[in-house]
Amino acid sequence: EVYTQGLAQALAREHEVHVFTREENPFAPDFELSRETDPDDDRVQLWVVNNPRNKDRYQDQGIDRRFAQVLDQVNPDIVHINHLNHMSTSIVRVARDFGVPVVFTLHDYWLMCPRGQFMQMFPENRGDPWAVCGGQEDRRCAERCYARYHSGAQAGTEEDVAYWTGWVNRRMAQVRKMAGLVDLFIAPSRYLRDRFVGGFSLPADSVRYLDYGFHHERLAGRKRQPEERFVFGYIGTHIPAKGVKLLIEGFGRLAGEPILRVWGRERGQETASLKRLTASLPSGAGGRIEWMGEYRNQDIVGEVFNRCDAIVVPSIWAENSPLVIHEAQQARIPVITADFGGMAEYIHHAVNGLLFRHRDVDSLAEQMQRFVDSPSQARELGQRGYLYSETGDVPEMDAHGREIVRLYQEVIHGRQ
Repeated sequence: EVYTQGLAQALAREHEVHVFTREENPFAPDFELSRETDPDDDRVQLWVVNNPRNKDRYQDQGIDRRFAQVLDQVNPDIVHINHLNHMSTSIVRVARDFGVPVVFTLHDYWLMCPRGQFMQMFPENRGDPWAVCGGQEDRRCAERCYARYHSGAQAGTEEDVAYWTGWVNRRMAQVRKMAGLVDLFIAPSRYLRDRFVGGFSLPADSVRYLDYGFHHERLAGRKRQPEERFVFGYIGTHIPAKGVKLLIEGFGRLAGEPILRVWGRERGQETASLKRLTASLPSGAGGRIEWMGEYRNQDIVGEVFNRCDAIVVPSIWAENSPLVIHEAQQARIPVITADFGGMAEYIHHAVNGLLFRHRDVDSLAEQMQRFVDSPSQARELGQRGYLYSETGDVPEMDAHGREIVRLYQEVIHGRQ
């Protein structure tokens, strides 16, 4: 969402931009369509369809009809999809029926994996919660993720598995059909591009690598206020996939008295469970974990980066191209993250940050301890910034927007 908003604002400086998105208002009629503008930029027009009950579907005629209504009124030159979750996959066909080319930015694995992250909710080894999935298979999906919808009655297990295997099969057939109608895919990491080409059989020439863009002015002017203790920062939601539990456990093993500041919207029981975990850490480490709450992305420097010495990205899924890694690099803050997925593409060990073995709490603690023991090393690694530019600066959003427009024009001319 952060990227989509930033790109829309950049494009709106020279182009007309409309965003079709959804809300989940149970007190309003299904598929009610409302008009708004981006609260931070009234040049960006929002079309908001209400979808409070059908978010687990992969196709919905009510959403398709509303999208067709928007296309009829707007008459766009291009449709750029950033996600279809909680929407309808067949809006791709609606765009094609209107003769509008379609560009699709891949942010995760949702086209390849019905749950989006290749993590199993009900792994075969129940001692390995949220196990990494070896790849999409219809029956595996039914057994390892869609078991959440099974009856629970042992006598009906095979019947439940058979039903959900068929459901996943139909879902994947629909997704592949819609993917075949997309003119160009954009992957913000080479890792993600290679997975979609190798694991989903997208034609290599239909998937273009292009990293995200960022508003540099929002990431400038960091002034770290000195503190006696080294401060780690976590930025993200309090959900298992983000690895915040792993981070808390690793923090509890550190020598010395560093601080961990956790930013992100609280999520009821999940946040409460994490706070109980902090209370059980040894040597009073839990007392050095500070829960900072939400922040506005536009204020990330003042509210977050000025108040920490390093950022930890401990995700237990194969992140694609984490925005927070790029934002930290632009602010010249070192990052500790896993040696997996797109995370390892943008952080190289002991070059612009540190890598730990994916999902390994001991390895995470070892790398965090290095910064506690040598804050000067942390500052040195942070100064390298982004690896794929001579200056260390991440791609700038206006330049990124111009490249996106160039791709739009390439697709439009190719269709003609």
